[in-house]
Amino acid sequence: MTATASAARPGTVPVDLAGPRPVLDVVIPVYNEEADLEPCIRRLHAHLAAHVSYPYRITVADNASTDSTLRVAERLAREFPEVAVRHLDEKGRGRALNAVWLASDAAVLAYMDVDLSTDLAALGPLVAPLLSGHSDLAIGSRLARGARVVRGPKREFISRCYNLILRSTLAAKFSDAQCGFKAIRADVARELLPHVEDTGWFFDTELLVLAQRAGLRIHEVPVDWVDDPDSSVNIVKTATEDLKGIARVTKATFTGEIPVSRLREQLGRQPIGVDAPGVPPRLVTQLVRFAAIGVSSTLAYLVLFLLLRTVVGAQAANFTALLVTAVGNTALNRRLTFGIRGRTGAGRHQFEGLIVFGLGLALTSGSLALLHGSTTPGLVLEITVLVLANLAATVLRFLLLRGWVFNPRRQAATQKEY
Repeated sequence: MTATASAARPGTVPVDLAGPRPVLDVVIPVYNEEADLEPCIRRLHAHLAAHVSYPYRITVADNASTDSTLRVAERLAREFPEVAVRHLDEKGRGRALNAVWLASDAAVLAYMDVDLSTDLAALGPLVAPLLSGHSDLAIGSRLARGARVVRGPKREFISRCYNLILRSTLAAKFSDAQCGFKAIRADVARELLPHVEDTGWFFDTELLVLAQRAGLRIHEVPVDWVDDPDSSVNIVKTATEDLKGIARVTKATFTGEIPVSRLREQLGRQPIGVDAPGVPPRLVTQLVRFAAIGVSSTLAYLVLFLLLRTVVGAQAANFTALLVTAVGNTALNRRLTFGIRGRTGAGRHQFEGLIVFGLGLALTSGSLALLHGSTTPGLVLEITVLVLANLAATVLRFLLLRGWVFNPRRQAATQKEY
């Protein structure tokens, strides 16, 4: 590995597929699964042997089973060199994944449920972006576009409600937190797992929320998923624990118990800087730049208005000040806010900018006319009304500039014409 690669942010360096260590470690957490374990391991092993060209391992994580699950796992490990067994004295899927993943020497860590409800054809697309360094985590999603799911209305309703709660309380951007089909880069896992507190079913959600807030890239794979009618999961108990977990993570975020800022600085993927002509910056960047230009334009407008107001009437001063600042405002927003350079389309931009200016003029002039029609205002009240009217005109201006005057699709069409 080069010096540059060794200093790279965790998760971004492509995985060496030719090394002696396992590239992929697939963990199967089990508790009293003596009947389902052997068919699962045989099917999974056959799939990996047929479709994976790099070293892999299947690790059975026994969560304190009280039946013969551990003996079945140990027998399978003796039969298949790629199968390993890890026994834990305490229950908890999260506890098992945390322990096995942190101890693994593989570059990519995955897990799936023992019932194999998710079609194994999704395993390749799940792991591929992690091997290349494109993504940090990958999740199978039953709710993403293209997923095909067979399950009862009760579980469908609960799943969608849970993910809606996550979006509204924790601002989750991923579509399916609880699908038992996930993978993570080992170098990223080593940094995140020490901060994941849950040891049960909420482990997945907590890990994903932490990853999202740390600025990591989460890749979603639409899956084919068939519900297991014999699942032993206690839905009510799991839902209650999940709600408690949501409350705990929300509190920990506000109090700083979870070092999100430090993790983002250490692991987060930085925004892409935009320098290419014709490529607009991100919306947040556009808003900041537009606001800065708007403040400058407003100050210039007020200065011009006050200077002209001593010579001409309020309406004439308003018109002239708006016209001068509108031309400068359009030129600055064209270059700085929307990233358009060169003279191509500049005339059209200014013309359409003046139309937007006309709407702003109508709003501010209408406000002045309404004010003077209802009272005899002093200069302070007059300026106050104009500032408020200009704020409303500013919002309208941004929407029109972004959606019409400097719309990226129109810019692309203009470039083709020239």
